[in-house]
Amino acid sequence: MFAIVLAAGSASRFGSSKQLALIDGIPLVQRTALVAAEVCGDNTVLVTGHNRQAVSEACSPLRGFLVVNEDYADGLGTSLAKAVRSVRHTAQAIIVLLADQAMVTAQHVQALCDAWTGADNEIVATAYANTTGAPVLFPRGCFDDLVALQGDSGGRHLLADERFQVKTIVFEPAAIDIDTPDDLLRL
Repeated sequence: MFAIVLAAGSASRFGSSKQLALIDGIPLVQRTALVAAEVCGDNTVLVTGHNRQAVSEACSPLRGFLVVNEDYADGLGTSLAKAVRSVRHTAQAIIVLLADQAMVTAQHVQALCDAWTGADNEIVATAYANTTGAPVLFPRGCFDDLVALQGDSGGRHLLADERFQVKTIVFEPAAIDIDTPDDLLRL
């Protein structure tokens, strides 16, 4: 099992690198990387792009691997595709975490892992605020689709793909993401 932390975006609505915004003195990206590492240890992949040096330094020392997405401006799909390419030959499944989902816990990520039966056609996603999404566990059976991603679309389309069975774990705090400075203040 590998955890992939997506932290490559330019955060244009935030006005600066939101991945570096502090909550209780800890950068958002570090919080997410620590959650990922608590569950997956050295099988953690941090994907950076915009402001890559500062974002990676915020996670130092980083457990696992660093992947730099030079095409980050093309969207989240390019970051996910690059990360999956880096682990597809060794991973049985990946868990995708977004650096701006500040309230995701290691216990929730572990619950996603525990709910997965090991089947290549079984996705385990998080349910919150009348939607289903990240954090999400994608099995090896999704990897070909994920490495083909382009632009700003992630793997959400696979949740509606009839080839896959989708389990959900309700975790309402996943609805809290930081897109603007006001989001951070409300948190």
